[in-house]
Amino acid sequence: MAESVPVRCPACRREHAYTAPTFPCACGTPLALPILRGGVPLQIRHRSWDDSWVAMRCPDCGRDDQWPQPELGCDCGAVVRLPVDTRALRAPERRPVPPVRQTGPGPLAAAPRPPFRPVTIRTARDAVTAAAQYLKWLGFAGVRTAGDRSANGIDLRGDGVVAQVDPTTRPTPLRDVETLWLNCLNEDSTGAFFSLAGYAHDARLRADRLGVPLFVMDLTGTPQPVNDAADALIRTGPHATP
Repeated sequence: MAESVPVRCPACRREHAYTAPTFPCACGTPLALPILRGGVPLQIRHRSWDDSWVAMRCPDCGRDDQWPQPELGCDCGAVVRLPVDTRALRAPERRPVPPVRQTGPGPLAAAPRPPFRPVTIRTARDAVTAAAQYLKWLGFAGVRTAGDRSANGIDLRGDGVVAQVDPTTRPTPLRDVETLWLNCLNEDSTGAFFSLAGYAHDARLRADRLGVPLFVMDLTGTPQPVNDAADALIRTGPHATP
C-alpha cells in the first residue's frame, strides 16, 4: 500500500500525515504516486489544469498515462500540492477485504461503506459529478443536478441534502458559504460544499460557526473534509442534523 509521509502546510506550518490515493491502471494494476520525501509542498493559489497532471508509466504493462498531482486540503483552508518522486513509482500490494460475518443471533450490524470510487476531474461538470457520487456514497438518495443553478447557487439536490460545487481556481468566498447555509434553512436540508481550490479564511470561519460541512477535492475526485461539520457528515450520512 502507499506509504504515509509527513507534509507541512506552507501556509500555517501545521504538519499532516499524507497517504497518496491508489487508482487502477487500465490493465488493473493499482498504482499510487510516490511522494518525494524532503520535497517542498506548494500552496495552490491559482490552479492550472496543465500543471495538475503527472505523466507516469505503469511498471506492469508499460502504459504511459496522466495521473492527478497529489494534493492535500489543510485545516487552515489552504490546498497544498505535493511533489512527486517520478523515479520511485511502484504498485502497492492488493489487500483482500474480509467479509462481514454475523457473530450471533439477532440483526446483523450495519455493513461498512464500500471504498469510494472517485471520478477524475478534468472539467467543471466532472467536479459536480464527483460531488454527486460522493453524496450517494455517504447514503443520500435521489441525488441529482439542480435545475437552475443561477437562481440560488445550488448544484445538487437529494433527499434531505443540498450541495454547492466550486470548480474555480480561486478559494471559495464567504458569500458562497452563506448562500448554501441559507438554502439549507429554507429547504430544511443538510448542506455540503465542495471546492477545488479551498476556502477563504473568513469563509472557513463562518462555516465553522454555522455548521456548514466543507470539503476540498483534488483532481482525482476524492473529497476530503476540512472542518468538524464535514467529519460529522461522513460519520452519520443522511442522519446528520442540518
